[in-house]
Amino acid sequence: MKQQTIEEGKSLAVISYLTIIGSVIAIIMNGEKKNEFTSFHNRQGLGLCLLWMIIGYFVSQFDNMQISIAFWVSMGALLFLGVMTAINGTMKPIPFVGPIFQKLFKGLGN
Repeated sequence: MKQQTIEEGKSLAVISYLTIIGSVIAIIMNGEKKNEFTSFHNRQGLGLCLLWMIIGYFVSQFDNMQISIAFWVSMGALLFLGVMTAINGTMKPIPFVGPIFQKLFKGLGN
């Protein structure tokens, strides 16, 4: 992939990790001019935001501080890794769940 393509899509790639609203904004803004780098991170960011909401719903049912802290730390680490790969200009999937997001949302951004 060309460095110019990465530089053009970097800002939207980072925005895609900022909550579900950021993911939707990045997907819409990438709709006109398809950027492969941004599309990759859109799939990662959307998947991570949806995973955060789904697992967060179940974790909230436990009412246990240890489970909640483990959830927040692990999801925060995955979010941090995603943002850092976008900033560094690489297309490395998020560990464990990244390849699943790429397959699940493969039609997004094509």
